[in-house]
Amino acid sequence: MENPVEFVQWLRSVAPYIHAFRGKTFVVAFPGELVSAGALPVLAHDLSLLHALGIKVVVVYGSRPQVAEQLALRNVEGRFHNGIRVTDTAAMECAKEAAGELRLDIEAAFSQGLPNTPMSNAAIRVISGNFVTARPLGVIDGVDLELTGITRKVDAETIHSILAAGGVILLSPLGFSPTGEAFNLTMEDVAVSAAVALHADKLIFITETEMLRDLAGTEIRELSSHQAEAVLHANFLSPESAFYLRHCMKACNNGVERSHIVPFAMDGSAMLELFTHDGVGTMISHENLESLRPATIEDVGGIIKLIEPLEADGTLVKRGRELIEREINYFSVIEHDGVIFGCAALYPFPEDKMAEMACLTVNPEVQAQGDGERILKHMENRARASGITKLFVLTTRTAHWFIKRGFVPASVDALPKDRQRMYNYQRKSQVLVKTL
Repeated sequence: MENPVEFVQWLRSVAPYIHAFRGKTFVVAFPGELVSAGALPVLAHDLSLLHALGIKVVVVYGSRPQVAEQLALRNVEGRFHNGIRVTDTAAMECAKEAAGELRLDIEAAFSQGLPNTPMSNAAIRVISGNFVTARPLGVIDGVDLELTGITRKVDAETIHSILAAGGVILLSPLGFSPTGEAFNLTMEDVAVSAAVALHADKLIFITETEMLRDLAGTEIRELSSHQAEAVLHANFLSPESAFYLRHCMKACNNGVERSHIVPFAMDGSAMLELFTHDGVGTMISHENLESLRPATIEDVGGIIKLIEPLEADGTLVKRGRELIEREINYFSVIEHDGVIFGCAALYPFPEDKMAEMACLTVNPEVQAQGDGERILKHMENRARASGITKLFVLTTRTAHWFIKRGFVPASVDALPKDRQRMYNYQRKSQVLVKTL
């Protein structure tokens, strides 16, 4: 080890993620292209490490190139309709053979255990079976898709019991009907259905696609499901990337907190996405933009009603209506049924790449529901989008809350010069800073 100090610092830096992820359920899905590229052994190393860290892992694999290979070997031409494979009897036999071979390859990869390798001392038990009930897609636009199906139900109860016992679940792109038929499914459909049924904390697609980029070529690191919908509507993504993004949106809109699209071309991309702040892929989260949004002039009355009690007891600095009206563009609010029950303001200092978050308030009647956390994350995202690298707050009563969320105490000298000149030494507010 060339630099033990750096190693220790790195290990400490990932500790918060390790603590946060322990006991969580992650659905990790990858296409057959990953296996064809020879990346399966390394992925097995990384997923076994997640398992060792106490994360409950469900693996879903695809088989498109392997099915195409089997069809070619039998001189059978694959048929598609609107990008969906028409699975006749011959194609179904190819799908079964491809899925079976891949299953054995994946189980073999998780069975590694040579000394001086990441799998040394690992004892991973991979469990697969008839956990997915499916039904036929039927006839679309006059075309019978035959044995092509869609997930109908995932046996979440059984899967949870296996995960609780320390097993890793392996789901294939095949499903079964109560009549005993097998159906050819898409890996993406199975992964989303499993993540939703299991109330998974994360759905991670490790894909053959490149990093998502906007029209200007800038990497897309994070999207709300609402923003993802706008990206799809703009129609600039490749068909493959758009396909993954649609499934991520579906997962988030049905209760999965976070979904990720991570290219497998980068070694260790899944680990980098999960255990580094910026990650190496695109994260999609569900955020109800109707309730968490930038403030408008119509919100001034609601903001005043919300902050007046805290101004009266000295928790917040008093602001008049005129000041709030002038600064309304700095505010964001949480609204429900037309009632403002949370707000915060972001004051940028662009030259210093810093911003002050002020007036973070949540109605006492709905506190302890995580809305303060939601507002904080929203303001952090606003700051990052503006090129801000450090966020600071001045507080007299709530320092502990901010420290638990990554802020660290600092001196007045750490503030931008313009903010130092406005600091009220009589109020003696604590200065807390967070690096974004």
